[in-house]
Amino acid sequence: MARGIAAAGLALAFIAPLFAADASTALDRYLAGLTTLRAEFSQRLVDARGVTVQQASGRLVVQRPGRFRWELRPDGAEGGQLLVADGRNLWFFDRDLDQVTVKPADASLTATPAMLLSGTGDIRAAFVVEALPRADGLDWVAVTPRANDADFRAARLGFAGRELKRMVLHDKLGQTATLVFDRTVRNGPVDPAEFRFTPPPGADVIGTPSP
Repeated sequence: MARGIAAAGLALAFIAPLFAADASTALDRYLAGLTTLRAEFSQRLVDARGVTVQQASGRLVVQRPGRFRWELRPDGAEGGQLLVADGRNLWFFDRDLDQVTVKPADASLTATPAMLLSGTGDIRAAFVVEALPRADGLDWVAVTPRANDADFRAARLGFAGRELKRMVLHDKLGQTATLVFDRTVRNGPVDPAEFRFTPPPGADVIGTPSP
């Protein structure tokens, strides 16, 4: 699953987070008042030697609290990965392997950075959040999971005002995924069906979903 999460930019961690009143970082200010988010993104994945191993594109849909859909498609290739949080479970579908992994959402609090945006609990209980110097015209925030079982080691998020523009993710394999966000819609309408997932017929399912 780590490969899919790195490939997804991994894909961002989220149920009604609590924030300091002073909204001390660009991430706090971004999440304040956020109810839904829809965005498209491009992604470049490099290995520990700095060699590009994948170019991909994808889309992210968030409905707070606790629901998101993160889909990744490699450029010029079939397959890809899909992450869906339905409020009870976190589903991961690897189309290349025809394999589905499911686990309770509350056990996956820091599993993916995408869960950073959907809002689950006190963000600072799960992550170390630090404002970074402004660079490349963006306000940057570093996010590091406190748990050792997270699928990423660290992330940096770049904001332009109230827009998330970039995310840089470092995984446990030494890979770095850089995501550039485009066509973002904040607090627009979303279809609840986008957060439902049923394993495809014949797919290998690992784990038992919560009812």
